[in-house]
Amino acid sequence: MLLPVLGLVILAVCGLTVLGLVTVQVGPLAVAIGVAAALVPVAVVVATILWVDRWEPEPAKFLLVAFFWGACLAAITALLINNTAETVGDLLLGEGSGSKLSALLSAPLVEEAAKASFVLAVLLRRADEFDGVIDGIVYAGFTAAGFAFTENIYYFGRAFADYGFGDATSTGVIAAFVLRGVLSPFTHPLFAAITGIGLGYAARADNRAVKILAPIGAYLGAVLLHALWNGAAVLGGAQTFLNVYFLIMVPMFIAVVMLVLLQRRREQRIVTAALPAMVQARLIAPSEVELLSTLAGRREWRRQARQQSGREAAKAVARYQASVTELAFLRRRKETPDHEKRKRELLATLRAARADAVRLAGEGSHTG
Repeated sequence: MLLPVLGLVILAVCGLTVLGLVTVQVGPLAVAIGVAAALVPVAVVVATILWVDRWEPEPAKFLLVAFFWGACLAAITALLINNTAETVGDLLLGEGSGSKLSALLSAPLVEEAAKASFVLAVLLRRADEFDGVIDGIVYAGFTAAGFAFTENIYYFGRAFADYGFGDATSTGVIAAFVLRGVLSPFTHPLFAAITGIGLGYAARADNRAVKILAPIGAYLGAVLLHALWNGAAVLGGAQTFLNVYFLIMVPMFIAVVMLVLLQRRREQRIVTAALPAMVQARLIAPSEVELLSTLAGRREWRRQARQQSGREAAKAVARYQASVTELAFLRRRKETPDHEKRKRELLATLRAARADAVRLAGEGSHTG
């Protein structure tokens, strides 16, 4: 129990430190404006990542910790190292060179490593929670969403402190919001997702070389893409920035979306293929196969449970559905010393959730 509590304390201290530093630089009102503006893009990003994580939802507590890891620990790490790099660059290369050095070298290397470190920690410490590429994208996306949230608070707050609200075509918080909140809310999640994809492939790879090289190659790819984005903003003019945005960033984003769709179909095939064996083992009823085979069927099942028996019944059905999915994925994993233990845990969760759903459905029918 001591380690999780210590971790939460560290995250809290980092978050308060970042908030204090930003408040000192731009002022309380600007921070409040920055928070309000930053909430909009982060809500869109988080909702999108949760949509990705539909077949086998990750534990909410892990996703919450991932977000605060990015918003607090990764943010303060990047702030300290990037500011140091900027100062050193000014001393060695002349005034004004430090910011370019930080943007092109320090920021991509440090920020991508800081965001990816949580995903790597989950892979190493809780391999049972890591089922492949989708999980890598989801965990990386949440850390990046937290990091971008903190970063946007600073940028929006700085824009307001220096220029006020302005408008969409001039310098000010509105222009900053259009650029960061409308045109590029997915930049940090996109960079982090590339590393997450590499870690996701490594999670289920049998080849040792793939386990090592996939994450390293993906991290370097994320760093290069991040450096290119920063370089277009810092060194290039408006035309260069637009070329990078439309010719590189947008196609990369579309490619990741296509990969997500393919992986979601893969997850559906894994679950569908496992259902007949679960029927034979009497873990699920034959009538449930069709409901469990599609996201639409699962959603309708939960809706009916909520309508007929209340919210708790719908939650029990959701736990039951998640347990079925986890068992389906477990069947495809390589045997490990913890395999049977994990299987027993999932079977216990499945049976308990099914019993709760049946009990609450019975209570609902009596009260109705």
